[in-house]
Amino acid sequence: MVRERLRHGVPGLPLLPLILLPLVSIPIFREARQELLAGNDQLATLLFAIAFPLIPLLWLFIVKGFFMVAPNEAKVLQMFGSYIGTAKVAGLRWANPFFNKKKISLRVRNFESSQLKVNDQDGNPIDIAAVVVWRVVETAEAMFEVDDYENYVRVQSEAALRNAATSYPYDSHEEHIVSLRGSTAAVADHLKKEVQQRLEKAGVEVLEARFSHMAYAQEIAAAMLQRQQAGAIIAARKLIVEGAVGMVEMALEQLSHKGIVHLDEERKAAMVSNLLVVLCGEKAAQPILNTGTIHQ
Repeated sequence: MVRERLRHGVPGLPLLPLILLPLVSIPIFREARQELLAGNDQLATLLFAIAFPLIPLLWLFIVKGFFMVAPNEAKVLQMFGSYIGTAKVAGLRWANPFFNKKKISLRVRNFESSQLKVNDQDGNPIDIAAVVVWRVVETAEAMFEVDDYENYVRVQSEAALRNAATSYPYDSHEEHIVSLRGSTAAVADHLKKEVQQRLEKAGVEVLEARFSHMAYAQEIAAAMLQRQQAGAIIAARKLIVEGAVGMVEMALEQLSHKGIVHLDEERKAAMVSNLLVVLCGEKAAQPILNTGTIHQ
């Protein structure tokens, strides 16, 4: 595994005046011309060699070594296929002109997946999409461990999204059961951890992963809406019945404890039945006054 090594090069501003190096060849060329006219051919030839081949080649060598590094950007340095290091210091830098300098962005980026059709834990088809916020933190791994790290982020994020969607039911009325719709934060945290685990080998840090779309597939949307409504009614009825039973139990205990009235088992059963009808009924109960005795 290739690990990142920092190699920022040298500051480029102190070397910037060397760009004017070709101006030095002008007086050398004039001196060579005068020596040639004076008949000193050997010295003239030497000065011409300095003025034309050497100085331009040296200038080209110096100029080719300059490179710019923008904020939140890095340059990966390679020489003849070997990894040399990574320059992250912003500004004008200079390094060996034979280094191949590849730019890689360290900025925070977003990836929004397409709407994927997958089956949830219960086998129901759903349409789901997510947004992954990520950035490169290990330039060497991003450049050399995977073929194309941006495409790798897309493919692995969608694969993690599919796996997360199939691990939970879309909806659940039980509080202890984690569902895609009812426990979005918990599922999103699971998605983030799974995406990070997949992208770690590419030198990528996942900052956030959130669902951007979640719904039943179109072919079952109407049927599942009715199922949701029925499930919600059943869950509500369950809570009402549990509350009503508790209230009836409390009423019987207080009547017996305070000695307000003594009821036999038959009267208790009738009282429980009446209270449950009143408490669990959809409509308000209409009172009926008994003008006789309690036994009539």
